[in-house]
Amino acid sequence: MEFFNNIEKIKYEGLESNNMLAFRHYNAEEIVMGKPMKEHLKFAVAYWHTFCNDGSDPFGKGTNQRNWITEDPMQTAKNKVDANFEFLQKLGVEYFCFHDMDVAPFGNSLEEFFHNLDIITDYMKEKMDKTGIKLLWNTADRHANHIYVNGAASSPNIDVYAMSAAQVKKGIDISKKLGGKNFVFWGGREGYETLLNTDIQFEEENIARLYKMAIAYCEKINHKLTFLIEPKPKEPMTHQYDFDSATALAFLLKYDLMEHFKLNIEANHATLAGHTFEHELNVARNYNALGSIDANQGDPLLGWDTDEFPTNVYDTTLALIEVLKNGGLHDGGINFDSKVRRTSFEQEDLFIAHIAGMDTYARGLKAAARIIETGFLDNVKKDRYSSYDSELGKQLLNNELDLEVLTNHALSVKEVNNKSSHIEFVKSKLNDLIY
Repeated sequence: MEFFNNIEKIKYEGLESNNMLAFRHYNAEEIVMGKPMKEHLKFAVAYWHTFCNDGSDPFGKGTNQRNWITEDPMQTAKNKVDANFEFLQKLGVEYFCFHDMDVAPFGNSLEEFFHNLDIITDYMKEKMDKTGIKLLWNTADRHANHIYVNGAASSPNIDVYAMSAAQVKKGIDISKKLGGKNFVFWGGREGYETLLNTDIQFEEENIARLYKMAIAYCEKINHKLTFLIEPKPKEPMTHQYDFDSATALAFLLKYDLMEHFKLNIEANHATLAGHTFEHELNVARNYNALGSIDANQGDPLLGWDTDEFPTNVYDTTLALIEVLKNGGLHDGGINFDSKVRRTSFEQEDLFIAHIAGMDTYARGLKAAARIIETGFLDNVKKDRYSSYDSELGKQLLNNELDLEVLTNHALSVKEVNNKSSHIEFVKSKLNDLIY
């Protein structure tokens, strides 16, 4: 069965096109900084928002019109697989991502859930082998099931901890079956409501134990994976343990996990943490821990995770500067962890929204390349720190100074001459290079 029978393969038509079902900026084979655009922008489709979301919100029922839904949960699961691969081929995207709960019904027990997962992922593998479409990453949903009310690896209940570990093991097995390169740990309910009944250190140590068991299991079954932690400051817990990039990196450093872990940074989560997307990417990059990104945007007027498709070229440009300076995302990619607005309920809106996101990233990529190639921002920073080109500055950077030498220099300074940043000009010139 064809689920998008009124949609042809999406083509690049250029800026003059008014066709909602065509790219105006994303030209997969266009060369940017020596590589085709599709190699810089390794796009992936998020299974959960695209094939599972019904358009409901806390104030109203679902509005989405979807023709793969049936009364039989397993038939619906198979339909979603078919719809996913049809969608990816018509959109021209080579990767997808999923949680275990996205792709198969849980049933009445963990055993039944694993059996259902085997059936559906076997079917997925057939589709992958036929189409060449690949798995960017998968993960275990350890937050939706009611048993995770108090957390998963952070749960005070050892039986819940074991269920959580079992889902992680199964997820790693599925990753090996499907040739995955990454596995995401999003600590959905790894956090707490109040310190009145919470031992943070105990819970974080248990999370670290699970991560180390996952590393050991991969080594045992000879499956090389990059594990990705996805920071988020709040929702669903009041305080999430992986608040932002810096917090997640501190955890990895404390528990000696940096060799096996990088970060999966989401734009909307950065907003919720009070940061910009590029800030979170930069922090991860500085620790050689930028692994993959979830492409979306939040609404600063709303206090929750809206997961809108990215359409802000300015933000996307600054994000892609970080990606390019990172040398790309390597085994990671750009996953559209984005959902259509509740008012965009027609099935073709799934294509229209992804096209908008892909075009925005294409524009951001070309703008980021221009900015890097002109050296504008690099020169701004070089000029700002030019005092460290002095003899004293060079000695400092070579770790040749001590407090006595610096004090003697300070006493010899008659007047401190700071320079204006001219930041308004910098931002204005940045607009020229972007637009």
